[in-house]
Amino acid sequence: MTKTYTVNQLARLAGVTVRTLHHYDDIGLLKPAFTGENRYRYYCEEELLRLQQILILRELDMPLAEIGAILDAPGFDRLGTLQQQRERLDAQAKRYAGMVRTIDRTIAHLKGEGAMTHEELYSGLVDPKKQAEYEAWLVEHYGEQIEQDIIRSRAKMAGMSKDEQAAMMAELKDIEDGLAEALRRGLPPQASALDPLIERHRQWVGVSWGRECPPEAYAGLADVYEHPDFRARYEAIETGFADYLIAAMRSWARRQD
Repeated sequence: MTKTYTVNQLARLAGVTVRTLHHYDDIGLLKPAFTGENRYRYYCEEELLRLQQILILRELDMPLAEIGAILDAPGFDRLGTLQQQRERLDAQAKRYAGMVRTIDRTIAHLKGEGAMTHEELYSGLVDPKKQAEYEAWLVEHYGEQIEQDIIRSRAKMAGMSKDEQAAMMAELKDIEDGLAEALRRGLPPQASALDPLIERHRQWVGVSWGRECPPEAYAGLADVYEHPDFRARYEAIETGFADYLIAAMRSWARRQD
């Protein structure tokens, strides 16, 4: 006899809430195998496998609407999809393992328990494939002229000493912390009171670019910050910070006309 699970049993098994399973049922993403005369939902292995896919794709940051479209597409290959997901996650795991090794070496270095070169400080921290994809996105959206900016910025950062790079990142953190605090205090992004922080941010951008950052270029950078990678970074600082920073940059640039 096929083993079945009630919604409560499946929630405990999968580590999700009953409310989540009810929501998936309501939107047609995960229907029970059948509903008993007692009005309980019952799930079988097919539904368990589908839930596994849903949870994997959610962990890969895919919206529910897209998950449903993938799972319901004609010819969906569950085994092939799992194999592809395993390859992707295995590559990520190897990258994260490299990052852990770099962090461990840095901790040992700071404790005086081991030496490391400046080059080793960044081993495994930047995914070359991701960086290449991001630079290609910039060129696609803003034209080939931005390639020179990318090359110039890369050369500028490479030419900095370890102390100079650390000072640059400390300055950026101080600026972003100040702007995030303004967001928390309810200061509108259009407020001129933000000008000192925004001006510092613009100057920081110019240094990282290795050239001046005039208002029109700064406003263009705000457009670049719409990219999902930038949004994810800024939302990690404070919820709503991505839109706040973008609006503050554009507002400052308009006031310079």
